Amino acid sequence: MYPEKEAPRPEPEGCLTAAIRIPVRIVVLVVVVPLRLVWDALALCGAFLSRILLRPLGRAYDWLHEHLLAPLGRAVARMAQALAAAAWWLCKAVLYWPWLGLWRYLVVPLAVHLIAAPAAWLYRTVLAPLGRGLARAAAWAYARLLAPLGRGAGLALWAVLVWPWTALWRYVAVPLASGTYRYLLTPLGHALAWLGRGAAAGLAWLGRGLAAALTWLGKIFVVVPAVFLYRWVLTPVGRVLAVIAREIADAFAVAWRVAGYVSLAVGRALKWLARHLIGRPASWFYRNVCTPVGHVVRDALWRPAKKAAVETGRAVRAALASARDTVRRARRDAWHALVGGERQPEPVNAIRGQARNLGGAAPQQTVPGMVAEAEISPHQRG
Repeated sequence: MYPEKEAPRPEPEGCLTAAIRIPVRIVVLVVVVPLRLVWDALALCGAFLSRILLRPLGRAYDWLHEHLLAPLGRAVARMAQALAAAAWWLCKAVLYWPWLGLWRYLVVPLAVHLIAAPAAWLYRTVLAPLGRGLARAAAWAYARLLAPLGRGAGLALWAVLVWPWTALWRYVAVPLASGTYRYLLTPLGHALAWLGRGAAAGLAWLGRGLAAALTWLGKIFVVVPAVFLYRWVLTPVGRVLAVIAREIADAFAVAWRVAGYVSLAVGRALKWLARHLIGRPASWFYRNVCTPVGHVVRDALWRPAKKAAVETGRAVRAALASARDTVRRARRDAWHALVGGERQPEPVNAIRGQARNLGGAAPQQTVPGMVAEAEISPHQRG
């Protein structure tokens, strides 16, 4: 078992930290508490708006998009696709297929049969044999006439133009150049190299001395003041600023938590006040005033009015049905009076409460629970 490492102990705080912490926290608390209250109020309003307004709007938009916008978009896309396909087919039919047919069935056959075929026949039967004959004639003339003459002329030209320059290069230019390089340029180069090394060594010694002097001057006039400034001015100021920044950050964190507790307490107090000043009176008013009044209105006004409206509707429907039957009967009688013919039997309504017969005139098996109706079918009634 390895021994457990001890947790690092917190560094002791100095008097500067203790002197800075309390005023900074008081100031930050005074600044942060109103901001936290405003932030919590805005967050509560945002949540309320999201629950009351934004979510229903989002659901309405989703429904609208699913049932209206998406089908409309798909229909428009299909229509645009169909129009694009039709336009593409029309463009091909107007601009592509006629030129393709013209090229394939007119230009190419004419070019093949009127230009290419005669040109190939002319090359194959006239130009190729003529070229081969001319080539053979030129080869025979060169071999028989120009070759012997060319060998003698070549020797004369070599003796006049090539051999003097070759001898001049081999026996004059090359020895002169090698002697100059060996006995003049090489010693001169060695001397220049020795002088250059000496000059470089002198310049290097001079540069090292100058660099040492500049280094010493820079150390005296730049490094030492900079070290003094960093050690005795910037470091203490930086430590103080770091302590102030850390305390401000800690104060903001503490003040934000305290402001959260204050905001929670204020919210609970407002909730308690709203409940006791608005909620309970409204609940008592609804329970002890609105509910009895609503029951009275429902029992004394709404239900009788509804019942009267229903009875009136039934009476109106019955009157309209009776008027329709009367008008239909009068029209049928007038038609038979004008045209003539055998009078059709009229339907006889059965007494209410009896079951309807399923057959003819003689009573037969009935269906229990059915309302008594006429025995004439709707087709026979006209």
